Amino acid sequence: MNDDIFRTAARFIRPLLLLFSLFLLLLGHNEPGGGFVGGLMAASAFILQAMAEGTEAARRSLHVDPFALMAAGLGTAITAGAVATVMGRPFLTGTWMEIHIPPYGTLHLGTPLLFDLGVYFVVAGTALAIVLGFAEK
Repeated sequence: MNDDIFRTAARFIRPLLLLFSLFLLLLGHNEPGGGFVGGLMAASAFILQAMAEGTEAARRSLHVDPFALMAAGLGTAITAGAVATVMGRPFLTGTWMEIHIPPYGTLHLGTPLLFDLGVYFVVAGTALAIVLGFAEK
């Protein structure tokens, strides 16, 4: 597309889409959302850029190959499942830890968030690999 208005709008919309994708990722524990929907939203931010500026600009902006993103996500998801196994529990059993932050209180982090992060990366990488691959052909 060779449209200055679309290109300019895409530059402003892309950071908002990425921020919204993180919101969806973090919302997924208590509400509908999570890694899958967040990953699709993140991929759509770069697909929008590819439509506005070309696939090469989108790949440069991504800073990582989509296949590497998929591999990192798969490794993250497997790690989240293996934490419970190391602790003598069944694979993918949720495990939580508490981090005390003195002025703010206690932060509860769990392996379900780590698993969702892995799904986020796998879905974003898969969608980008497919769409950018088709766009380049």
